Amino acid sequence: MEQLINKNPRIEVVDALRGFAVMAILLVHNLEHFIFPVYPTEPPRWLNILDQGIFNGIFTLFAGKAYAIFALLFGFTFYIQSDNQKRKGKDFGYRFLWRLVMLAGFATLNAAFFPAGDVLLLFVVVGLILFLTRGWSDKAVLLAAILFLLQPVEWYHYIARLINPAHQLPDLKVGEMYAEVAEYTKSGNFWEFISCNIGLGQKASLLWAVNAGRFSQTAGLFLLGFYIGRKQFFVSSERNLRFWVKTLAVSAIAFAPLYTLKELIMENDTFIRQTVGTIFDMWQKLAFTAVLVTSFVSLYQSDRFNKAVAGLRSYGRMSLTNYITQSIIGAVIYFPFGLYLAPYCGYTVSLLIGILTFLGQTRFCEWWLSRHKQGPLEYIWHKWTWIKFN
Repeated sequence: MEQLINKNPRIEVVDALRGFAVMAILLVHNLEHFIFPVYPTEPPRWLNILDQGIFNGIFTLFAGKAYAIFALLFGFTFYIQSDNQKRKGKDFGYRFLWRLVMLAGFATLNAAFFPAGDVLLLFVVVGLILFLTRGWSDKAVLLAAILFLLQPVEWYHYIARLINPAHQLPDLKVGEMYAEVAEYTKSGNFWEFISCNIGLGQKASLLWAVNAGRFSQTAGLFLLGFYIGRKQFFVSSERNLRFWVKTLAVSAIAFAPLYTLKELIMENDTFIRQTVGTIFDMWQKLAFTAVLVTSFVSLYQSDRFNKAVAGLRSYGRMSLTNYITQSIIGAVIYFPFGLYLAPYCGYTVSLLIGILTFLGQTRFCEWWLSRHKQGPLEYIWHKWTWIKFN
């Protein structure tokens, strides 16, 4: 064990964890048909039972959690990049703002094939919090992360309703927007599909994130990842291993009561579900995310587990490329402008397609990285980050 811990697999474990998150996102998106809810209408009873088991299992394990890991590691990556520049006596902040501008371009590319909009655009907007807090103390960063993760906006609306029973949540018309996007998707017109996705789809996605509490949660996860980087918790050591094991125990214990409270709250009226219900839903998912992360990092110290997830390291090193290409692949497979297999793919078949897509992407990553240092989109993002403007 001491020999393994002294290997200092900091970058490797982060790459593998990021690969795990992108893989999980891929599986969830395949079950959702990339937000195109068209499925077989009359599957055999046995297949319907299997489909429901697959759906419940994958969503329980990964829905909302894979995204949270992705966001956590976004903050951690910011720490790595800013710390590297700090060691050279430079401020990475303004280069980071430029990286966010480029990320908006990648978000637009991904959203073109993903009718629900794109989480990368949310990362662009919320990423400003990392720029603003880059000079804060560790304690201030951690306190800010906790504040955002407490979901203050939802608490505000709940308390406002207690004070004024007439208080209502703003109606952002997200349902109407998604309905219009769905019509463009069903039409099968490729260019109208693209145009609607990068316009109305992106707008609907951002406004949905407002209602779902994602802005506050993403900011908290970014800052938590930034804090974890500062504290070097991903560096392999006996002290850090104890930290991850203790965090695993606390998270596992916290998950059950948080989940139970969430279920009880969801039995109330719509306003309660959309405020306090959202809060506890976020918290129980955060607890389960912590279980996944701490389990993964702790197990990574084992040589057997390390070898078993070797493919995830390559997959994680090309996370941006894989994240965007999975949307393109999914659109071609499921949507009317492509093969239009959605009506023939229940959850079980969709999961198998997701697994095959992951295996194919992993093989491509291994081949590509044997010849290049970075994935194609990662190379562009890195190269343009350091472009000279004068």
